[in-house]
Amino acid sequence: MSALFFHIDDLPLMVIPDTQAHLNGHAVITYTYSIFKDTGRASAELEKSKSGELHLTKHSDPDYMGYITFEDPGKLFTYTADGNEDLTADQVEQVIEHISHYRDNPNLWRHLHQ
Repeated sequence: MSALFFHIDDLPLMVIPDTQAHLNGHAVITYTYSIFKDTGRASAELEKSKSGELHLTKHSDPDYMGYITFEDPGKLFTYTADGNEDLTADQVEQVIEHISHYRDNPNLWRHLHQ
């Protein structure tokens, strides 16, 4: 999946989707979205380099702002603020609304980066 680009308040963001499957006797799919400040230098190479850091214990990217996990879409979301700068509760809510819009409208994914 390609990164999502949008603004909340006056903050430009790049959100990189990531899907993980965990097996503990049964399959569980967790949908995680890593959040970065969009510095306006977006490119396939930059997106790939940021994707490479998604599961590191310590993030060195100064634009990294944590991640949101959709545990139960529409009901349960978790924001993990493990970046250099945290989102406010209102900003987290806005990011969830933007991501949910894309999740609820799969046709929009085909139009990214065209």
